[in-house]
Amino acid sequence: MINKIIEIEIYGQKYRIRVKGEEDEKYISHLTSYVDQKMREVAVKSKSVDSLKIAVLAALNIADEYFLSQKKLDQLNEVIGRMESEIESLEVNLLKNENTYKNIEEAT
Repeated sequence: MINKIIEIEIYGQKYRIRVKGEEDEKYISHLTSYVDQKMREVAVKSKSVDSLKIAVLAALNIADEYFLSQKKLDQLNEVIGRMESEIESLEVNLLKNENTYKNIEEAT
């Protein structure tokens, strides 16, 4: 895979970064747009012109989104775990019932 240097722009600042391929370039473009959007939202809300302060506040907002998403993912994984246990229990009971009915049929 060929390394390529691309230029991105976030909140009016240009950066040169290295990407590995076409897919990475698209992904970086998506990330760039997201970070730029977050910084612009913070700038409007905070009414600050200090780009460092805006960047830090945007990073805090992004970190908050990440941790909230992680918490939701953990909760979903817990629910899935409980559902898997319940399905396993139902399967065990179903097999017991099938064996009981087979024994009754064989006895009659």
